Amino acid sequence: MKSQQVMIMYRILFIFILGFGIQSCSTNTVVMNREVDTLEEGKMLLGNQSLSQFQKEPYSTWYNQEKESFTPNAELIASLKKEKLNSFSITVFLGTWCSDSHREFPRLVKILEASQYPMDKLAIIGVNRKKETPSGDETFYAIHRVPTIIIKKYGKEVGRIIETPRSGSLEKDILQIISQSNTSLKTLF
Repeated sequence: MKSQQVMIMYRILFIFILGFGIQSCSTNTVVMNREVDTLEEGKMLLGNQSLSQFQKEPYSTWYNQEKESFTPNAELIASLKKEKLNSFSITVFLGTWCSDSHREFPRLVKILEASQYPMDKLAIIGVNRKKETPSGDETFYAIHRVPTIIIKKYGKEVGRIIETPRSGSLEKDILQIISQSNTSLKTLF
């Protein structure tokens, strides 16, 4: 009888240890705000970044200058709000070394702020000159050029803007993507 109780105790202990081991192996820790400093390239941000990183040198110089000089189109901002931009999530891949990223990323942020977009739904991912991230996200999203702005609804990509807006206006391109997505969703229901 006692040996049976000991065996049950061992089984419980084994299950507990196995469960704990599986849980600890499956924990994904996201490293935020990784910055590297290389002799050839200088400082650059890699991987997942918070918006506050762009208030630090050397990034704040280009970020603040472009953001302050850009004025979003008020009519398009009103349309973005009407189309419920805040119901979409946005992932932007950028290079802190890239002139297109220097131009488009601050503009994107200003557009989102003007649209009262919840910034916690914006994911910012820095890449190196080979368009690589420490976690390999560039492969999953098929990133070949930056910036790449990916707009998602319910976790599914509904459109992307690569390097520069096709229409010449970032607000207009975003509006086209979310309007088409909203129209497609309406036809499903």
